[in-house]
Amino acid sequence: MGWSHARAISKLTDAHIVTQIRNREALLRAGLREGQDFTAIDSEKVARPIYQLANLLRGGAGKGWTTATALSAVSYPYFEKIVWEKFHDRFRSGEFDLVHRITPLSPTIPSPIAAKCRAAGVPFVWGPLNGGVPWPPGFDSARRREKEWLSYVRQMHRFMPGYLRTRRSSSAILIGSRDTWRQMPQSFQSKCFYLPENAIDPERFALKRQHKAQRPIRAVFVGRLVPYKGADMLLEAATPLLASGAMTLDIIGDGPQRESLAETIKIKNLAGAVRMDGWIEHRQLQERLAEADIMPFPSVREFGGGVVLEAMITGVIPIVIDYGGPGELASDATGFLVPIGDRASIIEDFRRILTDLVEHPEKIESRSKAASARVQRHFTWNAKAESVLRIYDWVRDPGLPKPEFPMPIPDDI
Repeated sequence: MGWSHARAISKLTDAHIVTQIRNREALLRAGLREGQDFTAIDSEKVARPIYQLANLLRGGAGKGWTTATALSAVSYPYFEKIVWEKFHDRFRSGEFDLVHRITPLSPTIPSPIAAKCRAAGVPFVWGPLNGGVPWPPGFDSARRREKEWLSYVRQMHRFMPGYLRTRRSSSAILIGSRDTWRQMPQSFQSKCFYLPENAIDPERFALKRQHKAQRPIRAVFVGRLVPYKGADMLLEAATPLLASGAMTLDIIGDGPQRESLAETIKIKNLAGAVRMDGWIEHRQLQERLAEADIMPFPSVREFGGGVVLEAMITGVIPIVIDYGGPGELASDATGFLVPIGDRASIIEDFRRILTDLVEHPEKIESRSKAASARVQRHFTWNAKAESVLRIYDWVRDPGLPKPEFPMPIPDDI
């Protein structure tokens, strides 16, 4: 996200990217010139041991995100310390119109450089910030399996040094979700802007769905096979349709639930209707999406939900829970939104929608082009960068009308 966002901004305005040294080779391969287009900061003295400790404590790959974020709050200030040492003279000389901290995304990690920029007369832009979507009631077991122990005390970050100072010192704050907006103290919301974190590079998803939906309806699930992503709920909801031959399901992804899902498929005799592919190369994903009609994705806790955009731009209709990121990316005109609830109600709602689509596949076709158009209009990296530049203009000249970005973005603008 950080690279795509920064690169898109740098294509529209004169920008210098400052990044951690681990990203140096990738930026050089992308054709950027060190010292002119970007600067790599070597903070490994602190970052590496913290990174190793985070991997040790988080309880497994892809788990314990709250723990990893909390430890980043220890290492990130050291990164900014080096940035200030290298750039403070250039900031004070007026070489830069503003400083924009794009990553890390978490609003729990303060930015010591924000107050220094303000004192130097350089506006500081912060975000997009996202995170802290509450675990919904009834899914505490999934929370524990994800090793999210620190999420129980996440609100303690409000007492961290720099929490209020970063917010006071920021000239503009970009907020990536409704939940994160609600976490922002009311006194700072006048300088906040709604800007979802995720976007799409259209060149990487140029392939479009070409066929017309008909029985069997083709469904695809893309994601880690862990309890909160809901592949098991989807399988239970779709079982009658899969067993009758009215629908097929392609499960793309891997994780600790894979064996239990495979066992369920075997017990229910669904092998002819369900394909489990594990992980596939990202370049192949658009091909697999273009073969599908719908993407049922009953994840109960997503901050961003970029896979929803990947499906939509391909013309595949998402069916998502209206909670967290996916519910802000899709809409009733481009997909189907299911209310958050307990496991039984989610399964019932997904089964009802899937059954209706099997009986009325034209409802897929009426949304397919609209879904792709919505992404092209609002959720490309270029569209996001153009919005950010409007915010930059306002920061530099507060006399301009404040840009307004509806929350969530509707279909009719």
